[in-house]
Amino acid sequence: MAFETAVVAATGLAALAFRPWSAQAMLPPSLPVALSGACLLVLMFGWPLAIVTLLAVAAAAAWLGGGDLARAVELAAWNGAIPATAALAIGMATRRWLPKHLFVYILARGFLGTALATVLTAALRAWWAPGEGALLTAAWLIAWGEAFLTGALTAIFVAFRPQWLLTYSDARYLPPPVR
Repeated sequence: MAFETAVVAATGLAALAFRPWSAQAMLPPSLPVALSGACLLVLMFGWPLAIVTLLAVAAAAAWLGGGDLARAVELAAWNGAIPATAALAIGMATRRWLPKHLFVYILARGFLGTALATVLTAALRAWWAPGEGALLTAAWLIAWGEAFLTGALTAIFVAFRPQWLLTYSDARYLPPPVR
């Protein structure tokens, strides 16, 4: 992906992720956020740029949501860095142990990987703060919404704009042409 395209896409995704995150900044910390976009950012830009983008979104959401620095760090960790890192780990496991096939990429990395990363983050949060575990069911339901959106966008990007996905490669996931 060209640098200019990456900057425009990262800015657009940050703007889209900002709205749910700013609402999350005004809610109790134990309520899970819908559609954090962390897993999609990892698929599109890789882990380092995704983390930078998520930190900026968390800072802006906490500031505009009336939160302080502690709330910004909490948003950055639980809605950004932890799900993004889980998505990266799941993606590495998928690349290592599953077949190199287009549908494996879309389903395992885009859909199931996002659901698993979101649920693992919610479970880790429930373990970290035991009083918030009652919302694990809500997190499970929200995870499927985010997984559906990320999986659908992954499929669309693979079909129409594969260069927008840093983690996708035609050479890796498509069979060689028959001669």
